[in-house]
Amino acid sequence: MQIVLANPRGFCAGVRMAIDVVDQVLDIVGDDETIYVYHEIVHNKHVVDRFVDRGVVFIDDLSEVPEGSIVVFSAHGVSPEIRKQAQALNLQAVDATCPLVTKVHSRAIRYAKQGYQILLVGHKNHQEIIGTFGEAPEQTQVVESAECIPHLRIDDPDKLVYLTQTTLSVDDANVIISALKEAFPNIKAPPSEDICYATTNRQSAVRQIAPHCDLVIVVGSQNSSNSVRLTEIAENSGTRGVRIDDVSELDPSWYPTGEERMLLTAGASAPEDLVSTICRHFVDEHGATLHLADVFEETVEFGLPLTLKKLMEENDIDHRDRRVRVEPPIITEGEYGAVAVPLTISTGGAS
Repeated sequence: MQIVLANPRGFCAGVRMAIDVVDQVLDIVGDDETIYVYHEIVHNKHVVDRFVDRGVVFIDDLSEVPEGSIVVFSAHGVSPEIRKQAQALNLQAVDATCPLVTKVHSRAIRYAKQGYQILLVGHKNHQEIIGTFGEAPEQTQVVESAECIPHLRIDDPDKLVYLTQTTLSVDDANVIISALKEAFPNIKAPPSEDICYATTNRQSAVRQIAPHCDLVIVVGSQNSSNSVRLTEIAENSGTRGVRIDDVSELDPSWYPTGEERMLLTAGASAPEDLVSTICRHFVDEHGATLHLADVFEETVEFGLPLTLKKLMEENDIDHRDRRVRVEPPIITEGEYGAVAVPLTISTGGAS
């Protein structure tokens, strides 16, 4: 049995930053105050459950937060209306929105001011889309599929722009964008891609490696859009894809011979310790060998949110040298059960 670890996989810089924000707020207030988080900080049950164990309270309505408390906005962003509600309740808001989501919000604001109608490509019930839509609700329509296009209310086909959810499948987004361009030849594109680097890179890695494997295992929660997309991309590549939250959900019927080559990857909100535990299971129980397939090298760094810096300053904490940095995990025998052997993926196969 061979376990092929996709690189990149797992945490992106935006997720790492959001988790670090909650960690640092917990360190600042200690046991003196309850920390509230508006929606799940990221879409992963293990991340959320670990914070719940530390006393964090996740809420879906700001009315559940006592006046004057600290509330953290999740990585997916919020609408201006939510920010106004927090201010009215005298809440101390700490914003953990991914900077790449913030970029899409800024574009929505700018295009709305310029008089454009905004066609927002994404899943209408996803928190990111809800937040972005809220920046200009009168001028924005959500496009979930190409089939939605005939039902759009267009005032001026020459004054249209499209934006996208950052965690979409690149393939799915391109289908919808192509249909929009066919229906509205003069529609304006954003100056750069809205789908984030991490989503694109993880999808590209699966697309390249999956055809050389018997099974693709994606570590991620059911409500993680990017994890679900990775599974779909595996299937579209002709290889079965399964999504699991952790090692307990592995099903031996997926690898009946014990000779399979399986790609193991993780959505952008899945902690790496879940991956290492799965690797140890396969090494210990099935004698598997680990192989590392480097497709993209990711080293990304974000600064701390201004609202967190302000909270740190109020508590006499120096933040000047603090950054959020994400690098490829180091695979050790102690954590993963074995050291990974480099694997080369080419058009002719894997070696």
